[in-house]
Amino acid sequence: MIRRLAWLALAVMLGACAKTGVQVPKTPGIAPEAPLADSITSALWRMDETGATRVADAGPFRLTGTAGVDTRTDFGRYRSSRTFTRSVNSFVHVPYNPALESGRGLTVEAWVNVTEYGLFELVPIASRWSPVPNEQSWLFGIVGRKLNIATVGYDSPGLFNSYATGVPPGRLLFMFQPEHAAAPVAWPSTSTIPAARWVHVAATVDGEVVKLYIDGRLDAQYATMGVVRSSTSPLVIGNAFDERRLTDFGGDLRWDPSQDQNPYYAFVGSIDEVRISALARTAFDSARLR
Repeated sequence: MIRRLAWLALAVMLGACAKTGVQVPKTPGIAPEAPLADSITSALWRMDETGATRVADAGPFRLTGTAGVDTRTDFGRYRSSRTFTRSVNSFVHVPYNPALESGRGLTVEAWVNVTEYGLFELVPIASRWSPVPNEQSWLFGIVGRKLNIATVGYDSPGLFNSYATGVPPGRLLFMFQPEHAAAPVAWPSTSTIPAARWVHVAATVDGEVVKLYIDGRLDAQYATMGVVRSSTSPLVIGNAFDERRLTDFGGDLRWDPSQDQNPYYAFVGSIDEVRISALARTAFDSARLR
């Protein structure tokens, strides 16, 4: 009975702290729980599936995604995660839904465990950024190594060259298309994302300031004006491509085999707990409970 009361007290304390943003001290032998989908969560992909290609959304709109055939499930920051490989068929695709639109504010966050930085200028963590004209909203990724054809054997299409120029490999990059501007704008982190360990990363925009966070700490902030432009782009996790070239012929969602198969912008590593929020967050419980 005493043990049961102690556990109930701990549960009450955790719930109160989650509401107020207070950091909860670690208790030996008790692993921290993944944060819940709260009132400003638009979507939350926990990546907790044990197999297959369905990727469930724990948010209020149930925006189910489909994983490419060259991803797999593995141990994650919380329970399972999705591991991505250097392949054009390594991605999670979530069809467009109006619930993905950011309105005045937006937060994009995830846990990432980077195996290697990308071959070329950028690898997306998550994005709504289509090469289709006028279908760009935002992209959150990591700057790559900017290798060339002599090293890789094939060259980059250069879709993100102008945004990643001068930014060292391993830095975060958040970019978006303002609603009333002619050109997209991009902002890098000041710190490099370490490889081979779990790191919490986040980007926020509220119409006036863009902020980048690493492990829950503010890393960089930039003044900006304008909100993210709406589009009909889907959400893609762990890759960038023209979604019009995807096919489900044969049962699985994959890149059209008649198209270029080079994995230009594939994320290599694991991604967990991808969350989209409808406001600019200022605190991240998942990052503090390390």
